[in-house]
Amino acid sequence: MSIHPTAIIDPSAELGAGVEVGPYAIIEASVRIGDNCRIGPHGVIGAGTVMGKNNTTFSGTQIGVLPQDLKHVPGAYGKTIIGDHNTFREFVTISSSTVYPGEDGTKETRIGSGCLLMANCHIGHDCHVGSGVIMANSAALSGHVTVHDRAILGGLTGVHQFCTIGRMAFIGGMARVNKDALPFMITEGHPVRCFGPNLVGLQRNGLDAEAIGRIRRIYKLLYRSGLNTRQAVAAIEADVPDSPERTTLLDFIAKSARGITK
Repeated sequence: MSIHPTAIIDPSAELGAGVEVGPYAIIEASVRIGDNCRIGPHGVIGAGTVMGKNNTTFSGTQIGVLPQDLKHVPGAYGKTIIGDHNTFREFVTISSSTVYPGEDGTKETRIGSGCLLMANCHIGHDCHVGSGVIMANSAALSGHVTVHDRAILGGLTGVHQFCTIGRMAFIGGMARVNKDALPFMITEGHPVRCFGPNLVGLQRNGLDAEAIGRIRRIYKLLYRSGLNTRQAVAAIEADVPDSPERTTLLDFIAKSARGITK
């Protein structure tokens, strides 16, 4: 390990092999940091955070700090679980889960592996972010947001609490997301609209022409057929061959609590 002499590390923290801790960084109580992580200068790793291997935080990053929630029990700390191979750029903030009076403390803020959070991004309390997610500068998630694998959020995007961003979705910069954003689609605007399949992202993620064609057909039935959502779902079930893409989209719509973006 390489720990700068100005860093402050709680005696109960556990640091893996090869961990580097920069100047003036603070690692609080009951933190666990996996092998080969790098904690940048002036960073804070909040109490109870569990971090996997090969993560890098840059200057001023704060991970697992107290949630911005007035209902949080004073003196308690929630849970923050981080996977492997993530990069958190300058001044990223990630809130721990909220502990409400009388709860059993099983909630958590969770981030998968292989994510890139660019400078000044924020992830609110109790969010669940998948793997391979990219958030451009100053994108922000309110509390209880879910972001599925390999989604991309443009700079200055704001996501309303309890919204869900689907797998391989692309959210355009400065979008105001107040409903669930469909997998595989481009969603942008203020408020947001769905503009069609995320073709570049789908190709980069290895989907073939047939899969992309099915996603195009689903988009047209949902947004260009004049059908309401329930009617469009029935048409998709009748007209689009069974496939992983169809299953992903129909499951997403069925589970949507806030409704999908139109």
